[in-house]
Formats: sequence, C-alpha cells, structure tokens
Amino acid sequence: MNWITNYVRPRINSIFSRREIPENLWVKCDECGTMLFHREMSDNLNVCTNCGHHMNITPRDRFTGLFDAGVFTEVDVPEPVVDPLHFRDQKKYPDRLRAAQKATGEAEAMLVVTGEVGRTPVVAAAQDFSFMAGSMGMYVGNAIIAAAEKAVELRRPLVLFSAAGGARMQEGILSLMQMPRTTVAVQMLKEAGLPYIVVLTHPTTGGVTASYAMLGDVQIAEPGALICFAGPRVIEQTIREKLPEGFQRAEYLLEHGMLDRVTDRRALREELVQIIRMLMQLPPPVAGDLPAPGAVDSAPMSAMQDPETT
Repeated sequence: MNWITNYVRPRINSIFSRREIPENLWVKCDECGTMLFHREMSDNLNVCTNCGHHMNITPRDRFTGLFDAGVFTEVDVPEPVVDPLHFRDQKKYPDRLRAAQKATGEAEAMLVVTGEVGRTPVVAAAQDFSFMAGSMGMYVGNAIIAAAEKAVELRRPLVLFSAAGGARMQEGILSLMQMPRTTVAVQMLKEAGLPYIVVLTHPTTGGVTASYAMLGDVQIAEPGALICFAGPRVIEQTIREKLPEGFQRAEYLLEHGMLDRVTDRRALREELVQIIRMLMQLPPPVAGDLPAPGAVDSAPMSAMQDPETT
C-alpha cells in the first residue's frame, strides 16, 4: 500500500463518481428564510410549512390541486392583435412576450379551464403573476370574456383567481379598455343568475382591482395578500403620512368590510365547494375520497345545466 493507493485512487474515484445536484431542489421562504424541499413545497401548495407564508403558485399547479384528480380542460381564448401600438422601451413588446412565454411555458398571463371541484362543475380562470407580472392586456380581457361565455353556456359558476400588477403598459389605452369589457362579462354572469367568486392572491393591484377583481358575489383572499389600486409607498408619498400596520393587506381589508373571507390556500378547495353548492342550490358535498372524474355521478352536472334549478 502506498500513497497512490491510499490517497490518489480514492480521490480520482470521488471526482468521477460525484453527481451534480439540481439547483431547484430547495426553495427559500421569502418570509422566514426557511429552506424547503421542492416536493414538500409542491405537496403543501407552495405554502411555507414553517410560517404559513403563501408563495407564488402557477395557474396549472393551482388547478392541479383544485380540481378532482387534478384533471381539467382548457378553454380556447381568442388571440388579440400582437403589439398593436408597436411599443418599444428597452426591448420590443413582442420580444418581451416571447421571453415571458419561454420562461413560464404559457401563452399569456391568464389560463381558463373547466372541470369539477368536489363533484361540482365549474369554470375557473387564474392569472399568472410570473408572466409579465400578470398584467392585464387584451388577451386577459378576452380570457375573462371567454370564461364568462363558457360559464353561461354550461350553466356553471365562474371562479377567478386574480394576481396582477395592473394594466399592461405596452398596450396603453387598449389595456385600460379591458376594465369595462371585463365588467360587462361579469354582468353577463349576474344576468344569467350564475355565481361569480373571486379569490384575490398576492398581489392584486391597479386596474385589475378597479374592475373584475372586486366585483365578485363572494370575495375571498389568501392570507397576507396585497390588494390595492395604488401601492402603500405611493400613498405615503402622496399624503406624507405613515400608514397603519398591515394597510392594504387581506386581513386589514377583511376587518374593514372589503372582503368576505381570508382563507388559507390549503383549505380553499373545501370552502369553494361549500360556497358554490350553496349558491347553486345543490345538496351538500359528499364527505370522503372523491372518485376519478370519469366515474363521477352525472346528477350534479344535470342539475346545474337545468335553468329551472338555478
């Protein structure tokens, strides 16, 4: 035995047998700094297991945890004109869109789907904050109208998850016009006698708050969500006063009558089922494990499609 056998050979073996560890195995909580294993985070719906902080979650991951057996069907959304204003800042608008599409794997900032939640058929729409801050452009307006039309067609309630930094500046006045367009879409649901439930997530700001995000029959928010038109920093600079602790957060708005509920993401599914079935005058949800969607009894579906039952 010599130094080659005792030191060099084990050293070489360790170098060549070393496996690279993926960088995305651990996630750091933004609130408490705890390092969380990615599978643990996924199983907990991106809620910190240490402090309960609600981190960002994509629409697809949200819908996978929301719908029975994680099964849902996407609704087609009409494509708007790309770059109608030929807007350019540091990048061209089409280049920003392509970069966001590559980073998120989504076509735009809102996903519209249909499916069953606790054997209750619904139409759902969710904004993706990671796609250009979930900004409201013409596509988002088209998506909400498509969701409302699909809900009216199928006689189903609409559940919308909002998350946005406001209107999309690259589309100028055309993005602001989505505020009245989406308001008309919400009115379609009300005239059809169908529930419209909004779940406000962090953050929901700007023109989104000033339109469809605050028009729900039931307003629910996730804990700690920032919900406002103008941000607290802008308000402090305008009025030159210190704002109250927790101002414009979900809990503050609940105390002041702007919200109906503040619900943990992990308990939201059961609460939505109870609210929807109550508003649709359906029997209480069945307790216990739910079967796969293909094996679900069609009775609730037929009841919801019969206009005389609504």
